[in-house]
Amino acid sequence: MSLNTRAIAALSVVVVVGAATVGTSVAIAAGQTEHSSHRATLTVGNSSIVADPLCWNGGSPITEELQEQCQDKATEALKNGTLPTKDVVGSDRVGVGVSPNVAETGWWAFTNGGSTGQGGRFSLFSYAKGPTWSGSQQANKVLNASGKTLVTVVEGDKNSDNPVAVWYFQLNTQDS
Repeated sequence: MSLNTRAIAALSVVVVVGAATVGTSVAIAAGQTEHSSHRATLTVGNSSIVADPLCWNGGSPITEELQEQCQDKATEALKNGTLPTKDVVGSDRVGVGVSPNVAETGWWAFTNGGSTGQGGRFSLFSYAKGPTWSGSQQANKVLNASGKTLVTVVEGDKNSDNPVAVWYFQLNTQDS
């Protein structure tokens, strides 16, 4: 007995609809009533954390005034320890991912770590449109000497002075 193309197509539809139903059910059970379309993910080793943007203007470019407020908000969150945080050891690999619609706009990511020859800034992902994953970098290259490294992810058009969204994460260096 062989399956024909219609049977395979029908089975595929059932699987896709079932997966969508399960995904929606999980979101509702977790108290999320709608899907967030603007998310960034920080991956360290085999674990990840997902965050909504710290600075967001509903999809419109963030004005200069809002950028200043954003920087103040980020500084305060860093000081208070309320940024999404991951522990990291030098042998870990670090990468960043974004939602597909963020990738459509364009994005880049960097840390305040790296060698002094790089100006104290390490690029995790240079500006691009389309890709949703930065790839992974060796953690010991992206970390700064203080033990607390700030990861910044920016959505926006590289030809515009104003970003659309900004995410911040903190990496806490642990002893190996």
